[in-house]
Amino acid sequence: MFTLPRLTAKLAVVASFGALLVTARDSAAQSGGAVLSFAILGGPAVTCTRSTTAGDVGVASTTAFTNTGCTITGNIHAGDQLAAQAYNDYLSAYNNIAATPCSGALLTGTLAARTLGPGVYCVSAEAKTGVLTLNGPATGTWTFKVTDGASTGALTGTSFSVVLVGGGQACSVTWWSEAAATLTDSDLKGNVLSGAAITLTRGSFVGRALAKAAVTLTDVTNLGGCV
Repeated sequence: MFTLPRLTAKLAVVASFGALLVTARDSAAQSGGAVLSFAILGGPAVTCTRSTTAGDVGVASTTAFTNTGCTITGNIHAGDQLAAQAYNDYLSAYNNIAATPCSGALLTGTLAARTLGPGVYCVSAEAKTGVLTLNGPATGTWTFKVTDGASTGALTGTSFSVVLVGGGQACSVTWWSEAAATLTDSDLKGNVLSGAAITLTRGSFVGRALAKAAVTLTDVTNLGGCV
């Protein structure tokens, strides 16, 4: 069973970062799990332009944070110890999800008009669009691993919306990709864990954007909800 560094909470049932954060919340104050407070976290850089975000913003390895007209409800941690610890927490969760097998067949296409219950899904690297409905209880978790069936791919989407019904929580949804995550004019729900860069342009999302490379937000509203 995997345990995020410096957290006492464990990952139960599936390797969903969102589920871990929900489970860990009660013990966070005592254990000091750094990643819990971050809405945006990049390895080498974060660039925020005309956007809003609820939660802390961090850069792990440098002080390269650029703010151009952004409203940030939280603290900035650029190259400090807390950002470094949060990044290590994120890497542990990222690697654990990478090693978790998917249930069922590969989901291909844009995911538009699909309704999915809780589970660990492998999805194709085709660009996402339309409306994806996630139907499940408040205790449900969803993990989406982007793959082309043989290797991992990028998470891309334009005018892609995720809707939760039945009590499901955005913080219990995880989008994992080894390559970059690029979303435009989208309304995303869930935590994005990217092995490369994350680029969000216009639209909104509820959750976190955590990346090994840079995170770039332009005209985006991050509604938080997982901090």
